[in-house]
Amino acid sequence: MSIQTSKANTLVAAALDYRAARQDMISSNIANADTPFYRPRDISFEDALRAKQAEIYKDNSSKLALAKTDGAHIEFRDEKSSYRPKTFFRDGHMARNDGNSVDLDVETTEMSKNSVMFNALVQAKKKNGAIFNSVIDSSSKIS
Repeated sequence: MSIQTSKANTLVAAALDYRAARQDMISSNIANADTPFYRPRDISFEDALRAKQAEIYKDNSSKLALAKTDGAHIEFRDEKSSYRPKTFFRDGHMARNDGNSVDLDVETTEMSKNSVMFNALVQAKKKNGAIFNSVIDSSSKIS
C-alpha cells in the first residue's frame, strides 16, 4: 500500500515513465543509424502527459461506481488507465542513399533535451519527498 500525497506526484511518476520510454526510443534511433531504410521514431510526450493529466484530475464524483457483488469478480479496468504514448515517425530530414533518414545531430540533441527534462523531474520528485519527510519529522516533535 502506498501513500499518495498529491495527484501531482502521480503525474510526475507518469512523466518519468514517458521520458524513459522516449530515451529508449531515441537510443534505438541512434543504434539504427546505419540500418538501410530505417525511419526514426519518437513519442509525443506532451500528448501522452496531457492524456494522463486529464485521467488523474478528472472528477469522478458524478460517476456511479461499478458494483461488485462477489469477491471473485474481476476488477474493472479502465482502458484509459493503461494509456501508452503514441509513437510516430520523425521525418523531415533527407534520406541518405540507403533510405535511412536518421540524423545523428537531431537525435543527440533530442536525447540531451530529454535527459535534462528527466533529471529535472527526478529533482522535483526528490524535493517533494524531502518536504513530505520534513513534515513527518516535524510532526513527531510536537507533543
